[in-house]
Amino acid sequence: MNKRIVLLPGDGIGKEVVESAKDVLSAIAEEFNHTFSFESHDIGGAAIDLHGTPLPQSTVDACMQADAVLLGAVGGPKWDQNPSHLRPERGLLGIRKALDLYANLRPIKGFKNLLHASPLKEEVITGSDLLIVRELTGGLYFGTPSERRDGGQTVVDTLAYSRREIERIVDKAFQAAEQRRGHLTSVDKANVLESSKLWREIVEEKKAQYPNVVVEHALVDSTAMKLITNPTEFDVIVTENMFGDILSDEASVLTGSLGMLPSASLREDGVGLYEPVHGSAPDIAGKGVANPIAAILSAALLLRYSFGLEDEAKLIEEAVQSVLDAGYHTADLQVSEGRLVGTWEMAKLIVDFIQSQNASKCIMSCYV
Repeated sequence: MNKRIVLLPGDGIGKEVVESAKDVLSAIAEEFNHTFSFESHDIGGAAIDLHGTPLPQSTVDACMQADAVLLGAVGGPKWDQNPSHLRPERGLLGIRKALDLYANLRPIKGFKNLLHASPLKEEVITGSDLLIVRELTGGLYFGTPSERRDGGQTVVDTLAYSRREIERIVDKAFQAAEQRRGHLTSVDKANVLESSKLWREIVEEKKAQYPNVVVEHALVDSTAMKLITNPTEFDVIVTENMFGDILSDEASVLTGSLGMLPSASLREDGVGLYEPVHGSAPDIAGKGVANPIAAILSAALLLRYSFGLEDEAKLIEEAVQSVLDAGYHTADLQVSEGRLVGTWEMAKLIVDFIQSQNASKCIMSCYV
């Protein structure tokens, strides 16, 4: 397999964690006889400094030609006072829109030996394994008009969705539920919002096409409460853009560290942008202490969803679990025992596992 991967390191620790994920992908390519070509482009604050815009056209053009995109992080206090069109986050929103990345998939799964770091009691979080499917290119964040009026004394934001936009994200969520435990929670605010009423109608229409999936409707406020009181009740959650933004950020802290959580943003042909859910953490950038696991697990999602390489993706996930089980950890994981390692050592441990495990499998296969 020959695939082109565009790297968007971005800002802060983005550069370090993307480089770590690249090392892991290179190890996978070598062990499984794939060819992955990599090229880096600017986005976010780094792009503002170098190009005067958070999303240069050269970056968009490169991503349009890529088979997959791996992003680090954007943002930082350096650009907080910039006007809205020159904020690093505009680069992220812009590339999602340019690539029509309509579906954001964020798996939330606690690692057993790290549950002590969760803000919830271990008995509440133990067994949690859920997937949030968020519509990513419509709704309040992209609706027009979005403006100030009456000399800035009145503001208007527009929440708009078409039937097609809702149908395609709902289909994606049903398909994900079929591959998991067969339970879908559709989250809306149908008691207030007209857009949510249409959303609920479409989910009801679609469920006949997926008879093996149990469907539950829930309001966003009650879902936010249930996520912290009974998270094990969820399998797949599907919702619109703003609700998904809020709920996925809430769910991401349940496992105790943002440094462990990956995400995937997909378009209909399988091309996707993959990124850790953590921020740019400028206070630790360049110190070699950042946790690269979320970016590495994002690389696993890249192999799974864009390249269809399930065995390779599982091997990365097994490598991460094995290294954690062996007691290695970065500073953010709040582990009192074991061995504290930095960014590059953590990545190397994961690469070493991939190389050793795959070699062992090859030896056993040849022997048999």
